[in-house]
Amino acid sequence: MERKNASDFPQELLNLFDRYVHGDIDRRAFLDGAKKFAVGGLTAGAIFESLRPNYAWAQQVAKDDSRIKTEYATVASPQGNENIKGYLVRPADAGKYPGVLVVHENRGLNPYIEDVARRLGTAKFVAFAPDGLTSVGGYPGDDEKGGAAFAKVDKPKMTEDFIAAARWLKARPDCTGKIGAVGFCFGGGIANTLAVRMGADLAAAVPFYGAQPPAADAAKIKTAMLLQYASLDTRITGGWPDWEEALKANHVTYAGYVYEGANHGFHNDTTPRYDEKSAKLAWQRTLEFFNKYLRS
Repeated sequence: MERKNASDFPQELLNLFDRYVHGDIDRRAFLDGAKKFAVGGLTAGAIFESLRPNYAWAQQVAKDDSRIKTEYATVASPQGNENIKGYLVRPADAGKYPGVLVVHENRGLNPYIEDVARRLGTAKFVAFAPDGLTSVGGYPGDDEKGGAAFAKVDKPKMTEDFIAAARWLKARPDCTGKIGAVGFCFGGGIANTLAVRMGADLAAAVPFYGAQPPAADAAKIKTAMLLQYASLDTRITGGWPDWEEALKANHVTYAGYVYEGANHGFHNDTTPRYDEKSAKLAWQRTLEFFNKYLRS
C-alpha cells in the first residue's frame, strides 16, 4: 500500500479516526462519519484501511541486527495480573547498561513498539517492552483485535504490571540500576504514572502525548521529565499548560515540547499520522535526555 501523509487527509477526518482509536466511537460510527469524505470512487472502508497501521513500514532496526540481542521474557507481577510478558533487547556487547522501559499504545506490543525497543538497544540501552495484553492472551497480531483485547484488561492491575516490569528491569544484572521509561499515547500516560509511583527509582521519563496525572501528584515526582506533545492533539495537549504549572510549582526537572502541525501519534511510523520531521527531532531529544539522566 502506498504510504500516505497526514496532509493527504482532512483534519476533521483525522480527528474522527483519533476518536475511533481511543474508543470514543466504534468502527461503524467511524465509517458513517467518513462517508462524507468518500468522493471520487473512494469508499469509507478504503479510507479506514488507508488510516490503519501498516507494519511493513515499521522496521527501522532489523530483528537480527548484529548490534543487539533479543528475546521474550516473562516478569512476575504479584500485585497485577500475576505476570507480564515482554520483548527484551540488549546491546550485543557484554557489560552493564542503563535500562529503558518501552510502553505501548492502547493496542498492545505491536511491531512498531518492538522496533522502538530495538532502536534503544542499538543506542546502548537495555530495553524492555512489556505487553499489557498478556493477561488476555497477548497482542493478537491485529490492531483492531488488540484494541478489543485492551478494553478487557483490568487497568489498575495492568499499571501494576508495568511497575513490576520496571523494577525487574532495574534489578537485572546487565542493567546499571538506572532506568527510564518512554511511552506513547496510553503508554505516555503510564510513563507519567511511573514517575508518580516510583519516585527517585525512575531516573527519567519521556511521555509522548500522554494523559497527565492529577496536578496534586506532581509533588511525588523525583524523575526528570521530557514531555512531547502534538499541536493538533487538543485532547491531550490541552492538559499540558496546567500540568506544566504543577511541575514548576513542585520543582520537577522537566522539558516540554509541542510539535507544530503534528497529530497525536506522530512518532508512530506505521500510520499516516506519522510526522517524520517531528518524530526524528523528538527521538533525538529522547536519546539525548536518556543519555544525560541515565548515564551520569
